[in-house]
Amino acid sequence: MSSEYRVYESKMEKSVTFLESQFASVRAGRANAAVLDQVMISYYGTSTPIQQVASISSPDPRTLVIQPWDAGVLQDVEKAIQTSDLGINPQNDGKVIRLAFPQLTEERRKELVKQVKKYGEDCKVAIRNIRRDAMEFFKKQQKTSEITEDDYKNTEKDMQKITDKFVKEVDDLTVKKEKELFEL
Repeated sequence: MSSEYRVYESKMEKSVTFLESQFASVRAGRANAAVLDQVMISYYGTSTPIQQVASISSPDPRTLVIQPWDAGVLQDVEKAIQTSDLGINPQNDGKVIRLAFPQLTEERRKELVKQVKKYGEDCKVAIRNIRRDAMEFFKKQQKTSEITEDDYKNTEKDMQKITDKFVKEVDDLTVKKEKELFEL
C-alpha cells in the first residue's frame, strides 16, 4: 500500500518544487540569476535558456552581469531580456550585458505579492487534484475488492494528512516569499 502513497506524495513534492522555481523567478529587489530562468533566446534555431549560452555573475546586490560565450548572441540576449516581463532595461557595452535592479516601489511589491499568492493557490489546487486522483484510484481498488472498506477509510485519512502537510508547506513558502518582497 505504501508504494501507491509514495507515487502521489512524489507528485505533490514535484508541485512544491515547481512552486519554489516560480518563486525564485519573482524579482525581490536584489539581483538573482534565477529571474533569468524563464528568459529564452533563439540559438542556432533552438529556444535556449540564457544560462546555457552565457555566464551570469552578480558583482553587487543590485546588478547582474551576463557574459555570452559567443559574442554573436549578445544582441539576442539583450532583445530577449527587453521582451521579457522582467521590467529591467539591459545595458549592452559590446562585451557584456548589465542588468541594474532598481529598488521596488510599494505598488510593484504589492503586484508581486499578488503574483506570489496566485502561484501558491495554483500549487495548492494542484496538490488537491493529486489527492482527488489518489482517492479515485483507491476507490476503484475498494470497488474491485483489492482493498477493504476499512483500508479505504485509513487510506483516505493518510492521504489527507499528506495533503495537509504539503498545503502547509506551500503556505509557509508563500509567507516567506511575501516577507522577502517587503524587506528593504
